[in-house]
Amino acid sequence: MSGHSKWKTIKHQKGAADAKRGQLFTKLTREISIAAREGAGGGDPDMNYQLRLAIDRAKGANMPADTIDRAIKRGTGEGGEQVQLEEITYEGYGPGGVAILLQTVTDNRNRTASEVRATFSKIGASLGASGCVAWNFDTMGLITMEMAAEEAEDTALLAIEAGAEDVKVEDSYVEVFTLPENLTEVKQQLEGENVAIATAEVAMVPKATVALEPKEAEQTLRLLDLLEDLQDSQKVYTNADFPEETLEKYSREN
Repeated sequence: MSGHSKWKTIKHQKGAADAKRGQLFTKLTREISIAAREGAGGGDPDMNYQLRLAIDRAKGANMPADTIDRAIKRGTGEGGEQVQLEEITYEGYGPGGVAILLQTVTDNRNRTASEVRATFSKIGASLGASGCVAWNFDTMGLITMEMAAEEAEDTALLAIEAGAEDVKVEDSYVEVFTLPENLTEVKQQLEGENVAIATAEVAMVPKATVALEPKEAEQTLRLLDLLEDLQDSQKVYTNADFPEETLEKYSREN
């Protein structure tokens, strides 16, 4: 996605998630539990950067501290609370041949597979074999910001000095790309300079994008929404580049 289209898509998806706070808390709880179980450093956020990022996201969504603590304990198995969750990534093709990556966390592989397959079919999209589109994405730390246009270039320089791998600036929108393990450090340095962070996460960033016509773009946005609404969905990524007018129209109508 281009910088501007990427930002608008993030804002659209964030708005949809915030409107469904119970669903958002469920996703964040699973993310914390998985990070505590799988990340180096276990349940200690000072040693486990993945857990630290998950906790930051949960706090940003106003999740209560005791809920965060229970999620960590479920991940580490403290007090016998460990839950059996499995991470599964589904790959496929959306309208116009765009790549779709869906990351899920589930306690029932068959249920999840059935729901994902049915959702792809609704939009005339198709699931593919493992690895069919993953090659088109890099795992990167991604920080997004919105600010006055005259401040964007200075912020980009601050990010590079803090250790960012790349920065994209378009008008008042800034995207900062880091190595996953450097995301927290770059974020903290920017915050230390009083830079307001909109989002900070480890994301699948497309190496190349596919420009869509308005009809295909609207169908793809609909598919992303349906996939995000699935019970076991965690994160959805695409290499689609959406026309700005289609994003604006879709955001108004949804």
